[in-house]
Amino acid sequence: MKQDIVKDLTTEEIREKIAQERAMYSKLKMSHAVSPVENPMKIRASRRAIARLVTEYNKRMSAQQQTK
Repeated sequence: MKQDIVKDLTTEEIREKIAQERAMYSKLKMSHAVSPVENPMKIRASRRAIARLVTEYNKRMSAQQQTK
């Protein structure tokens, strides 16, 4: 997931995406522990997508706090 796409999402959509990505990441990690995943780069991509989403969410929350 590219940063441009993340910026276009609403705050609620970002929260939903974070939950979805974290669930997918935990499934990938579990299945990789049992037997190697076909493409282990998916694990890295999922982790980075979560980081991008959380960073954007934190930026928005910080900006919201400063405006109050």
